[in-house]
Amino acid sequence: MTVVAVESVPVSIPLSEPVSFATRTVEHRDHTLTFVRDDEGTEGVGYTLGYDGAGLIADAVEELLAPMVEGADPNHTTRLWRDMFEGTYQIGRKGLLLRAIATVDVALWDLRAKRVGLPLHEFLGAARESVPAYASGGYYRGEGVDGLREELETYLDRGHDAVKMKVGRRSVATEEKRVAVAREVLGPERTLMLDANGVWTDTGEALRACRRFAPYDPYFVEEPVKADSVELMARVREGLDYPVAAGELEFSRYGFAELLREGAVDVIQPDATVCGGITEWLRIAHTAASHDVPVTPHYNPHLHAHLVASVANGGMVEYFYRDRDVKVFDDLIVDPPTPENGMLTPRGPGHGVRIDRDALAEFRTDEGGA
Repeated sequence: MTVVAVESVPVSIPLSEPVSFATRTVEHRDHTLTFVRDDEGTEGVGYTLGYDGAGLIADAVEELLAPMVEGADPNHTTRLWRDMFEGTYQIGRKGLLLRAIATVDVALWDLRAKRVGLPLHEFLGAARESVPAYASGGYYRGEGVDGLREELETYLDRGHDAVKMKVGRRSVATEEKRVAVAREVLGPERTLMLDANGVWTDTGEALRACRRFAPYDPYFVEEPVKADSVELMARVREGLDYPVAAGELEFSRYGFAELLREGAVDVIQPDATVCGGITEWLRIAHTAASHDVPVTPHYNPHLHAHLVASVANGGMVEYFYRDRDVKVFDDLIVDPPTPENGMLTPRGPGHGVRIDRDALAEFRTDEGGA
């Protein structure tokens, strides 16, 4: 079995209306998709969010990584990951090139599982058959809280008992009101999570805000400070009586090892499409298990449902609804799965993400055909 072709395609999908985070407002989402084909016609698919760099990621795949993978046995994922990482070490290690490696690695694992006709989580050694999915949203629409209340009620109607909302864009007093409304809607027993997207810049500022949220019993606050401020995050964690989560923008096992070593997090959030792919995600998850730290990944629920279902310390997956304007990747997928009663069941073969070729042709931003 031999890899005969590696192709990478950038796409850009507009949102129906701008969506605001704590630190920015976005009007579109771009992704990079990578297709790896073997000599018997089996194709694996990998992908990542581009954050306006999707074309650069695709170029990195085709110019730097494809020559290392074409002609190789796709079963040799450990060796190929090492070759890609070490072969770009001087210009990579993090960022764009790790995302490029991730797309290739995810595609290789998808291909391998498809070759034997198994869903990816079974191919990896399933720990469970379905995983909890929390509804992720709570963005900033309008000035009041009525929109937030209506949105959270929608998630409860859809069967979720865990939700995550954004905090940090407005004053601390206003944010506390938003969090209070969320707890009121959810009631005392459901799980509430907060995501600040690294908005606070010093210990006092972060603790002042996060302590105001404590009476509303959040399960965690995600990225109260910037991802690279590991020492600062550790100080914030030490000063709170509820957990801190981080990792959506962390790269490779080395970055996660620092978070764990410095006591900066209670929950890690590795994204397989960011941290280097499935090969590296599994290393990160197993390292976290040795610290008794749960893994609750960022974004990409269809892929991450398989990964969370395959490890003993798997937590929840993050699920976005398309009618909330963020989960536009589903516009590229044939029959995307949705949670039932707050649970998401992984589908196969492989990771089960089947690309709609017409949609791919509509949204791709390069020239050519996949």
